[in-house]
Amino acid sequence: MQRKFLSGLVLMLILNLLIKPIAIFGIDAKVQNSVGSEQYGIYFSLLSFSFLFNILLDFGISNYNTKRVAQHQKEAISDFGKMLVLRGGLFVIYAIVSYSIAFILGWGEFEIYLLSFMVLNQLFVTSIAFARSYFNGMLMFKTEAFLSVLDRLLLIVFCGALLYLPITDSTFKIEWFVWVQTMCYGLAFIVAFGLLLRKTGVPKLKFESEFSFSLIKKSLPYALLILLMMIYTRVDSVMVERLHVNGKMEAGFYAQGFRLFDALFMFAMIFTGLLYPVLSKLIIQKKDFKRLLSSATKLLLGGTIALGIIAYFNAWTILSCIYDNDINSSVVPFQWLMLGFVGMAANLLFGTLLTANGSLKFLNSVSAIGIALNIGMNVFLIPKYGASGAAFATLITQGSVSAVQIIYCMILFSLKVAILPIIQFIGFIALVWVLCYFVKVDSFGMFLVVGGGSFVGMFVFGLIDFKQLKSILASRGKEEISEG
Repeated sequence: MQRKFLSGLVLMLILNLLIKPIAIFGIDAKVQNSVGSEQYGIYFSLLSFSFLFNILLDFGISNYNTKRVAQHQKEAISDFGKMLVLRGGLFVIYAIVSYSIAFILGWGEFEIYLLSFMVLNQLFVTSIAFARSYFNGMLMFKTEAFLSVLDRLLLIVFCGALLYLPITDSTFKIEWFVWVQTMCYGLAFIVAFGLLLRKTGVPKLKFESEFSFSLIKKSLPYALLILLMMIYTRVDSVMVERLHVNGKMEAGFYAQGFRLFDALFMFAMIFTGLLYPVLSKLIIQKKDFKRLLSSATKLLLGGTIALGIIAYFNAWTILSCIYDNDINSSVVPFQWLMLGFVGMAANLLFGTLLTANGSLKFLNSVSAIGIALNIGMNVFLIPKYGASGAAFATLITQGSVSAVQIIYCMILFSLKVAILPIIQFIGFIALVWVLCYFVKVDSFGMFLVVGGGSFVGMFVFGLIDFKQLKSILASRGKEEISEG
């Protein structure tokens, strides 16, 4: 069983590493190159807006359902119909909230038209995640891994044909991208529920108020945390488009910088997703987790620090490899965002520890403060500095929230400040900074020199411990098997 889980986990990582970067840089970035920063800026701000209230569609139900299926499969399947009806009601609430705020913000007919497809896309995305929660709980990891990338794979095929093959003489339009996304999400949704119905049978649709309210009550703290974090990480692009005099163009500049930030966020989520159940089990069993946390901190933060410094020094070179237009305008936002990703990684890491401990009240309070700080800075900076101001606000927000979380964890878990890890990080940062300062990255070979030197530096300064990483994977496998 453990071998089955680990093989499924490896497959999940491989598929995500192969498919999603192609979708992000080969399709999404190509679309922006084709339609221009202004048109893509409209799309990007609407996409971020559709994410803001995404939690209303799911309310943390998918995460709850994975554990319930693993522990009580028959009961979870018998409640399938009731959960579908509940999710239908949540979609209505999500749509009403989204459209109401969109009208208040004053978006025009074209923006509302695009938003309509994005609202539908969010329904498909969360429904696919809900279907995957059943397969994950049933330990059908290969099916779950396949579904995790199916929509992106379809996007590569269909949108790639429009972008790279001489299918049409017309200039690519941003609405085409949205239409293709809807088609791909819809097809993935049909496949996911087709496979699920083969396992569960056709459910009886029924609304049961007691069941629905009980489920929402259990999921509420987690749903609130996800909502708050989504707001202070996604509201920037919406505010850029709304507050700046040249908002659509500035949102496009921000999107070019944000794309790599978002891609790295995906991999950081995979890492902390592996860590979460291990920490949960160790905390519940009152076992020592500090060595594991130390190794995870060195590995994740060491990697993100190196990426942040390399991206800061070589922003123009990196962006020019991906984009054709408006590179100079996107350099500063990209630099601030990549430095801000270090704070984001720390947030994910120590937020995972606090979530495993059940410290949701604190996390929600800190996230609310993060929202206030982020919005306040955006209101002040965006009208004058546009995308650069929003990116700087992200840097300050992520850094401030992560600092508060780290200090709280040190107090709560009696974590001692050791001199050796501080020296290791200072030495590693100095090494990467010197490498980037003196080595000009103007070719792939020079990029390998800087990247390879940074990677070797993680070994030299003791930031990589493969033995501990292996134990994380092994513990994760044991955790899943024990729940099954």
